[in-house]
Amino acid sequence: MSTAGAIASGAGGEDGRAGEPGAPVPRGAALARALGLEYLTVGWNVVEGTIGVAAALAAGSVALLGFGIDSFIESLSGAILVWRLRAERGDMDGEAIERLDRRARRLVGASLLALAAYVAFDAVRTLVERERPEASPVGIALTTVSLLVMYWLARAKRRAAAALGSGALEADAFQTTACFWLSIATLAGIGLNAAAGLWWADPAAALLMTALIAKEGREAWRGEACECRR
Repeated sequence: MSTAGAIASGAGGEDGRAGEPGAPVPRGAALARALGLEYLTVGWNVVEGTIGVAAALAAGSVALLGFGIDSFIESLSGAILVWRLRAERGDMDGEAIERLDRRARRLVGASLLALAAYVAFDAVRTLVERERPEASPVGIALTTVSLLVMYWLARAKRRAAAALGSGALEADAFQTTACFWLSIATLAGIGLNAAAGLWWADPAAALLMTALIAKEGREAWRGEACECRR
């Protein structure tokens, strides 16, 4: 459904039938919920990125550094979506919203591509130079908590994207899903390094998600549907 079509659909749910079971959620309420999710995304990821980068520098972990930088890119993505959603709340017409949605989706795609390129470069460099990271208990705790937060946020954003018919919000939901999987890969890498001394597991984990993130970044940039419902 296009954004303009979603506006018409959403407007139909603002009458007295909106409270009935199965009735559409009023668009204003859906926008408010989506904005709340994006504010939470920005706030959480600033904190997560700060802790993650500090822990990565202390341990020399490329996987944890990529994870921390991903958190800052996720913050940027959330800020882009705040901009897009607030513009719609300003009574912008349907065609203008659709143009803005496409622009926001491309910016999200660009941030995904930038993340994939950086993590791949740093992981390959670490493998070639055989850098051995230290164990990071802080990183293990951080990525464990992130698994729970990112899983919940991704599901909530997918529902909000469907309610609003927003491709940009759907792309952002995938970026949150990517952060969830990156948390798993990072936890596996730093966990194996800490438990078994497998230093190569850290950069290998960092490489694990780059192909998938790059693929979805290209699709978001081109305006194709994200495969967010994994």
